[in-house]
Amino acid sequence: MIGRLFGNLSQKVPSLLYRVSLVMKPQVVFVLGGPGAGKGTQCSKIVESYGYTHLSAGDLLREERAREESEFGQLIANYIKEGKIVPVEITINLLRKAMEATMKENENKFRFLIDGFPRNEDNLQGWNSVMDGKADVKFVLFFDCSNEVCINRCLERGKSSGRTDDNRESLEKRIQTYLQSTRPIIDLYEKQGKVHTIDASRSVDEVFADVKAILDKEG
Repeated sequence: MIGRLFGNLSQKVPSLLYRVSLVMKPQVVFVLGGPGAGKGTQCSKIVESYGYTHLSAGDLLREERAREESEFGQLIANYIKEGKIVPVEITINLLRKAMEATMKENENKFRFLIDGFPRNEDNLQGWNSVMDGKADVKFVLFFDCSNEVCINRCLERGKSSGRTDDNRESLEKRIQTYLQSTRPIIDLYEKQGKVHTIDASRSVDEVFADVKAILDKEG
């Protein structure tokens, strides 16, 4: 099933993204950090101030999980519950469709914050395979935060978020997955000089002050 989706995805991607790329390729900033590092909060502030479109890989997966006719809903639910990374073909398909829909609606909306992706080497290879030449990754915003601060923030968020993975057991699995799988991706981009590291343990406004300085510099 996954293989079939990937085959279909490879055939479909050139269509609309190729046409819109004649105007402007999607300009992508990857937003990475552990669970509870404040990625979503900072992305919301960037959208308000800089006009980016925020695409959360996690939110897209949760929406797909909840969609009644989804072919992959139960599969996604199982991966999220176990704190594991959903197969890359599913995630890229959702991101691609969201970018296409945004640019089809407004061709000037070509700047995207992709939050929580790529989360492992498989994600990165899948992105490079499918999106190479069709989107430009400008840089990575890395929100760096201690595990304990991340866990405490998520537990507090879990009191009102309704998210099934905002509990200590799932969080500890997610932290381990992040350390084992996502940190090496950040290190890889760091060697390419593409990572901006931000101390995310501070207040929202203090963190955003650093974010603004980076975005103003990057243009």
